[in-house]
Amino acid sequence: MPLTNQRVDVPVIVDESKCLEKCVACIEVCPLDVLAKDPETGKAYMKYDECWFCLPCEKECPTDAITVKIPFLLR
Repeated sequence: MPLTNQRVDVPVIVDESKCLEKCVACIEVCPLDVLAKDPETGKAYMKYDECWFCLPCEKECPTDAITVKIPFLLR
């Protein structure tokens, strides 16, 4: 699996201004384990670019910090 430790164009966008450092809701609900906490900021980020666009991370985020960019052909 390709690592995306640097900020690149990925399907799951995290608004770091809304993301809570101690919250792990999005990480716990992701069936693929593609989300992780950045050890420097404590914010969530997409560790692997293997998203299924299933949306639990977006729906379970208590602060609406997660946005899943669903490709046009999958909508």
